[in-house]
Amino acid sequence: MLRGGTCREQGAHAGTECASEDPLDAAQERRVRAVLALGGVPQADLPDGVQQVRLRLLERAASGREAPRDVSAWAAVVASNLAMDWHRAKRRQERLGERLASLREPAHPSGEETSVLSLAVAQGLDELPDTQRQVLVLRFFADLPVRAIAEELGVPEGTVKSRLHTAVRALRDRLHEDEVV
Repeated sequence: MLRGGTCREQGAHAGTECASEDPLDAAQERRVRAVLALGGVPQADLPDGVQQVRLRLLERAASGREAPRDVSAWAAVVASNLAMDWHRAKRRQERLGERLASLREPAHPSGEETSVLSLAVAQGLDELPDTQRQVLVLRFFADLPVRAIAEELGVPEGTVKSRLHTAVRALRDRLHEDEVV
């Protein structure tokens, strides 16, 4: 049982009872769901949030770190952080949508025009080489600065900038070719 220490500390071996136990009891799971819901996470995303908390608790135990003193409190804090992450991701998606919308000149594009643009951008992204698509998504979807992208990918900043430039140009050309923008 993780609440009393890691499987290793209890003398459990891989594949034994400890490995199959749920690290969250029913009350803790209800608390995690409540924190996520109160944090603004939609009902449909709550099961994924609960699974993320379980995963982080299991990862903590698997890494050999001591189990939290109060699993319920720890899980609530993790759930709160996940709710904040969900909101950040939502804001990034909204900003991406605004950026994509700004590519269009008409002040009030119809729903059909927006759908055509979204489809064209998605197809354009699919056609990019993996390395270009990766930096484009990290920069404009995840809203990461060039320096952070370079550090995470283990490449020089100049490489990230070059890939971004090439990817943006290819995507722009694709959109003009399709007469979307």
